[in-house]
Amino acid sequence: MPIVLDCDPGHDDAIALLLALASPEVELLGVTTTYGNQTLEKTTANALRVLELAGRTDVPVAAGADRPLVRELAVAAHVHGDSGLDGPVLPAPTTRPIEDDAVTFTAGVVAEAAIPVTLVPVGPLTNVARVIERTGGEGIEGIVLMGGAIAEGNVTPAAEFNAWADPEAAQAVFASGLPVTMIGLDVTHRAVTTPEIQGRLRSTGAIGTFVADLVDFFTVYHRETYGWDGAPIHDAVAVASLIDPSLVTTTRCNVEVELESELCRGRTVVDRWRRTDRPPNAHVGVDLDTARFFSLLTERIARLDA
Repeated sequence: MPIVLDCDPGHDDAIALLLALASPEVELLGVTTTYGNQTLEKTTANALRVLELAGRTDVPVAAGADRPLVRELAVAAHVHGDSGLDGPVLPAPTTRPIEDDAVTFTAGVVAEAAIPVTLVPVGPLTNVARVIERTGGEGIEGIVLMGGAIAEGNVTPAAEFNAWADPEAAQAVFASGLPVTMIGLDVTHRAVTTPEIQGRLRSTGAIGTFVADLVDFFTVYHRETYGWDGAPIHDAVAVASLIDPSLVTTTRCNVEVELESELCRGRTVVDRWRRTDRPPNAHVGVDLDTARFFSLLTERIARLDA
């Protein structure tokens, strides 16, 4: 399955990228970057650094949006640190992003691919909304996004960060008419690491240790916020759902994004129980096989160390 990973690395983005690189079920055609967990300059550098760590500088990186469509820029430095990838130290990248921006690159990739391409955005949806506007959805097989939630928020009481950061872009994606799968907090908050999983990752080698060190830093925020002795690997769940669709249980629902409310900006209003007559426009994740997800993650990370 050919994919473009649109990301804002970010600890869980970095792990999602490594999982994609280690998995023959997906063909990573390129990485596009956006603001989110940190500024665009930092997230782009982080994507390059992770690819260099994995020895995959052949994968092109295209820098994209540095701010939302209409909102003010906000980043999640309080979660991911000043670099966006605080914790283990990686050297500054020696490679650079390609000249084309994320939208031009993605539009070109989907136009030239032999089969339709799946877009996997795991940050704010600004780049993807612009790609849809430019291409009209031609050449796009579907969109599997990490973002939103049925029942909780992580940046406000009502909203998940990626949807909140650019709600207009999120609404454009859900209204696009393309096949959309939403991997939200209801699912990713079931993908919380444990000390035992950390040990398994470290036992795989240098890259597994890097991943475990990322999780160590990521855990600090989640321990202080939720009382968890681990951290949710949000973005890797979206990639894992492409590798093994049986890992995530989804249901067809209508999803609308709240744009007007002060209290509920960015809320993904999921009509799980068909309370309205709005037609379903997304597959929404409702459950995760957590044990098999972490088995897949550790097995694939071990391949990178082989």
